[in-house]
Amino acid sequence: MSKKLSMHVDVDAFLPANDEEKAYMVQMRPSSTFFKDGVKRLLKNHVATLSFIIIVIITLASIIIPMFWPYSYDSMLGVNPGRPVDASYNNLAPFTYGKTELKQIEAGEKVFPHVFGTDSSGRDYFIRVVYGTRISLAVGFFASIIVLIIGMTVGSIAGYCGGKVDLIIMRIVDIIYSLPDMLMVILLASVLKTTLGPALEGTALEKIGSNIISLFIVFGLLYWVSMSRLIRGQILSLREQEYVLASRAAGAKGSWVIRRHLLPNCISVVIISTALQIPNAIFTESYLSFLGLGVNAPMPSLGSLASDALNGLSSYPFRMVIPAVVISLIVLSLNLFGDGLRDAFDPKLRN
Repeated sequence: MSKKLSMHVDVDAFLPANDEEKAYMVQMRPSSTFFKDGVKRLLKNHVATLSFIIIVIITLASIIIPMFWPYSYDSMLGVNPGRPVDASYNNLAPFTYGKTELKQIEAGEKVFPHVFGTDSSGRDYFIRVVYGTRISLAVGFFASIIVLIIGMTVGSIAGYCGGKVDLIIMRIVDIIYSLPDMLMVILLASVLKTTLGPALEGTALEKIGSNIISLFIVFGLLYWVSMSRLIRGQILSLREQEYVLASRAAGAKGSWVIRRHLLPNCISVVIISTALQIPNAIFTESYLSFLGLGVNAPMPSLGSLASDALNGLSSYPFRMVIPAVVISLIVLSLNLFGDGLRDAFDPKLRN
C-alpha cells in the first residue's frame, strides 16, 4: 500500500527542523520603519532625489562661499575715504575689472575676478546673489516653521475638541481664506514696516531689520490656515480610533493624546505640507522685496536684486536674468522634492 494512503502516522514528519531547513522555509528580512520605507521610495524617485541634491548644493554654497570670497555684499569698490569716487567699477560686465584693478594686473598682481560683474554702486554682483539666496532660503525655512507651529496647534485643537471650538476656529479660518492674499500681504507689510522700525531701535532685532520681522508676522497671521485645515482633517479621522478611545478611557489628557497618538500619525501630512510651504514663502518674500517691502538695504535678497536690475534692463539684462534663474531653480526644486515626499510618505499613494 502506498505510504501516502496509509493511516499510520509518519513520525519523521514531526522531527524538529534543522538550521538549513529553517533558513529554506523562513525568509527573514531586517525590520524596517515607516520612515525607512519612505526614504527608500523617495530615493527611487530620481527627479525628487536630483531636486534634493540641487537644494543642498545651493544651500551649502550660500553658507560656505561668503567665508572665503574676497568681496563683501555691501562694499563699494570704487569708493575710498579721502579719494574721489572711481566710477569705472560701476556696472562692470562679468569678468571685467576697474581701472585700479587693471593697473594691478599690469604690475603683475593677481586680482580676483568679478564673476557676475558689479552693480550700479560698484558692488560685486556674485556675492550679492549668494547673500540674496541665503536670505531667501532663511526666510522660507523660518516662515515655514512658524506656519507649521501655528497651523499644527490650531488644527489639533479644532480637530480634537470638535463642537463649538471647532466651529469658531473654522469660521476664523474661513474669514482669513476669504481675504485677498496679495493685497493683505502688501498692506500688512507696509503698516508693519513703519510701526516696527522705531520699536526695534536699540534691540537685538535691529540688525535683522523691521522688514524681515514684518514678513514673519505676515506669515504667522495669514499662511497657517491651509496647514490647520489639513491637520484638522487628519485628526478628525483619527480621534475615533480604538487606541485614542482607550487612552481617553484610561484618563489621558487631551494634550497628551494629541502629542503621543494623533500628531505622530499625521507626520506624513506635516512633512509634505512643510516641504511645499517653503517655496511658497520664498516666492512671497521675493515679490515683496521686488516691491520694496522685503529686506532692508543694503542687505540683498533675490527679489530686491531683480527689482534693482529693472533700471538697467536694456543695458545689463544679465542682472535680471541671474536672480530670476536662481529663484526659479530653488522654487522648482523644492516643489519637485515636495511632490516626491508626498508620493513616498503618503500611504494612500502606495502601489
